[in-house]
Amino acid sequence: MMETLLPFLPAFAIASGILLVGASSPGPAVAMLMGISVGQGRSAGLIACAGIATGSATINLLTITGVGLILSQAAWAMMALRVFGSAYLLYLAYGAFRKALHPPKIAAIEVKRQTAPALFAKGYLLQITNPKAIAFWLAIAGVGATANAPLWVIGLFMASMWVISFACHAAWALALSATPARRAYHHTRRYIEGALGAFFTFAAFKLATTRS
Repeated sequence: MMETLLPFLPAFAIASGILLVGASSPGPAVAMLMGISVGQGRSAGLIACAGIATGSATINLLTITGVGLILSQAAWAMMALRVFGSAYLLYLAYGAFRKALHPPKIAAIEVKRQTAPALFAKGYLLQITNPKAIAFWLAIAGVGATANAPLWVIGLFMASMWVISFACHAAWALALSATPARRAYHHTRRYIEGALGAFFTFAAFKLATTRS
């Protein structure tokens, strides 16, 4: 089993790194989680995080099946996908560097108290309708982490991506529910965005130059 998995590990690592930084970067989900965690408690925020991670898993599955179908029909599709992914990562790098120079303010989105299913659905719907998340998963698909992989490897990949997405968003939910953490984040955001810009630039280079 390990011998079967080993050839996929380098692409797994690249895809995991892209998702780790992407899920950790501020965006609509962070604003929503801040509002939920502050207004309804940390447990409510964690339920919403599960919804977000499941939404990511849905997009992940759709990109795996869709990209697999395209690649089975056209060999040039992988190159096109890598070009798109690299271009999008460079766009994210530009946005991160711009925010590092002029950090915008992030305000919590106020929400009313909701049931657990409603919180889960809120996180899920936010993620699957987020154009940034969809484009991000297309960029990850360009790595080809599950190309020609058996079903159990694909399942392992999807499970690991779910865990990364949940862990990153849960960290935001837990940290931003505390006032000192929010203040510390706002003071250091310039450096965080600069680091994100550097990573996205590196990831774009790796995506463009890595061969299947």
